[in-house]
Amino acid sequence: MLILALLAVSTAQGEVLSKKKSKTEEVAPDTLQLIIQAGDSCMQQYNTLEALNFYQQAFAMKDTADVRMKLADCYYQRANYRQTADLLKLVPAGSLTHEAFRQLCYSYQKQSDNDSFVYWTTNLVSRYPMDGEMVAGLITALTREDQAWKGIGDGEQYFKRDSTNILVNRALADAYFIDRKFDKAVAMYERLLQLGDSTFNTLYSAAMCYTRLDSLERAYKYLIPAFLISGMQHPGCAYRLGVVSVDLGSYTEGLGYLDLATQLMLPDTIIMKAITLSQGEGYYMTKQYKKAIEAWKRHLDYNPTSIATYYNIVNAYYYYLKDDQQAKAYLERFLQLARKEPNPNTQLTEMIKKADELLRTTNFKDTKSKKR
Repeated sequence: MLILALLAVSTAQGEVLSKKKSKTEEVAPDTLQLIIQAGDSCMQQYNTLEALNFYQQAFAMKDTADVRMKLADCYYQRANYRQTADLLKLVPAGSLTHEAFRQLCYSYQKQSDNDSFVYWTTNLVSRYPMDGEMVAGLITALTREDQAWKGIGDGEQYFKRDSTNILVNRALADAYFIDRKFDKAVAMYERLLQLGDSTFNTLYSAAMCYTRLDSLERAYKYLIPAFLISGMQHPGCAYRLGVVSVDLGSYTEGLGYLDLATQLMLPDTIIMKAITLSQGEGYYMTKQYKKAIEAWKRHLDYNPTSIATYYNIVNAYYYYLKDDQQAKAYLERFLQLARKEPNPNTQLTEMIKKADELLRTTNFKDTKSKKR
């Protein structure tokens, strides 16, 4: 049946093209319906490419709200959010289906257009006030725009009719927190926990509220499970646990968490090796020798066995900064490491030779210099 329908559509298309009909001219209802049905059939098979072709033809033949929404839905499924929004924003709000209205809103959100998302979602919520997902999205978007108070108003209106929607309650709790209504925020986080929403964000946010309310025991109570849920890998949570523990008088425990937080906050070693090495080279080549040495010393913090880095520091201290004491210290460190290398290549062998000669022939002055 589908093949026959497609053949009929193809024939109808030829007739339409030959007559050069425009959108404003009459189109045979059967022809238009066949094309739409072909598009619908493709959509049922998740074949959005072929469906798009049929819907575009239908739209070219007759611009109606129904055809616009079908074409927009196809674009939406293909993540073409700009085209989706451009089509749906011209459909009268009263003619938009609930799903099309949601697609219009989310198309703007996915384009990071928060203002348009707020505008259209406000309209949607006024028409569908019990759409909890969209209410929660509107609260979050308003909070992001420093209008938490307005989001709170929408959330409280919904809460009067449904106090168990986790999405809305989360968004409302966060809005209370941002608006510094910590007593209301913590009550909402407690409600979320009662509803079974014991996620990291809920536990951590509840703990943060309790710290603002100077209820450290309850903050500690929620920080512990939050930290465990994070796999003991969340640096902020470890830091807060350390501070709260110390403030509660558990000094040993608190210091342990603070030490762990320090380790977790350290940047990626591999990345820092590359960054500091390149910084040193860049500063050296632009004759910023003090900065070059600082960068290379930071590199040694991440890569303490970097033989070439010690050699570079020697050159900068001896030839350009004229700091004999530091030059000699790093020269000795270089030779100590270089001589342990079991299979030195030609370049390292030459570096060792030059360093030996410099150490043997130079009368290094015993001058004071800045400590490393």
